[in-house]
Amino acid sequence: MNQEQNPGALVSIAILDKEFKIACKDGEQEVLRASAQYLDKKMREIRHHGRIVGVDRIAVIAALNISHELLEQRQTYKLLERDLNERIRILQNKIEQVLNK
Repeated sequence: MNQEQNPGALVSIAILDKEFKIACKDGEQEVLRASAQYLDKKMREIRHHGRIVGVDRIAVIAALNISHELLEQRQTYKLLERDLNERIRILQNKIEQVLNK
């Protein structure tokens, strides 16, 4: 028997005053809305500076900026993870030394 998956609902979002209907899984609507609000904010900031004309170009620059933010966050996370792993290793060594005494 074939069981159809529930595709969720259509969520209405607005980016630069243009409305879009986006299919979204159940339970992910708020995350989609928050993502759309973030993108809208970034695109408005770019448009406000006035150096870039055209919604397509604004969208590409916003996407590049958001991608850059994501990559910076990933790099920061990796550095923090390495630091935490090193601290854990040092603590494990100290614990082993105390237990071996």
